[in-house]
Amino acid sequence: MTRIFLHLVVTVAACIAHLPMSYAQEYPNKTIQVITGFPAGGSVDIVGRHLVQKLNEITGKSFVFENRTGAGGSVAVAAVSVAKPDGYTLLFSTPGIAINPVLSSKINYKLDDFEPIALIGEAPLVLLVNSTLPIKSINELVEFSKNKTNELRFASAGNGSTSHLAMDLIRISVGLQYLHIPYRGGGPAMIDVMSGRADVAMLPISGGNMQFVRDSRLKALGQTGSKRSPLALDIPTIEEAGISPYSSTTWYMILAPKGIPADSSRYLQNQISKALKNPDLQEKLNAAGVSIINGSPKDSALLLQSETKKAQGMKNAGLTIE
Repeated sequence: MTRIFLHLVVTVAACIAHLPMSYAQEYPNKTIQVITGFPAGGSVDIVGRHLVQKLNEITGKSFVFENRTGAGGSVAVAAVSVAKPDGYTLLFSTPGIAINPVLSSKINYKLDDFEPIALIGEAPLVLLVNSTLPIKSINELVEFSKNKTNELRFASAGNGSTSHLAMDLIRISVGLQYLHIPYRGGGPAMIDVMSGRADVAMLPISGGNMQFVRDSRLKALGQTGSKRSPLALDIPTIEEAGISPYSSTTWYMILAPKGIPADSSRYLQNQISKALKNPDLQEKLNAAGVSIINGSPKDSALLLQSETKKAQGMKNAGLTIE
């Protein structure tokens, strides 16, 4: 009798072990951590928190947004690259994940360490200067920077950030001269430009920084997209301002460590897509300057390939990050 009972227990246990995930332990059953490499208050933080808040609402599950700053976002990227690929640690990323490994020898992760989950959207950047500078156009800024009695202090969102690289493209194109001061995110950089501790910044367009332009606390000289953002129809593109060809945008993407279970990846893709179709979230992201893409993993992978190729072109033109 005992032998029969033990055989029955073993058989049942074996059956349970082979049940589909939905029967054994449904994903997610604990908090999902979404990590970004940029600080609170900047555009990356604002967009990421809006998305995570909506995911919490529509799924009834626990998503937490965490800021791990440093090295233009690379500290967070490196941390997620070695996290357990169980679907509970995700990265909220910008283009640096693809560009920095090409331009810097100090990056300790590879793009192949990740699997893209969803492409959220993109946003142009805007070239902002302190309102007291005697400058009204990009051409005047370039001439100002070449005067040896001036030292133009450029506050970027971090070394290797989209902010940094978009400005360096102008430097390569027309010889803009500046002292690069990398900050831990766009928020602190913008504050120092307004206060006069720095002179110029290149940051994603948003309702917040456009309000500082409307209040004459900052001057906007140009935006980096191929067309004018709905939030800044009165500000010319950098191409319109005389630098051609020129186009540079930032984008926002969710990635996971390579090896995430396929079921977990599909769950995340579906829930993020559902969130991005929500009118409330769409309104908030549009106000943050984001054009929603709602791209698939395949769309995301193609964009990463394109950014890597673009970074190689930058490297060939002499641009490096150290």
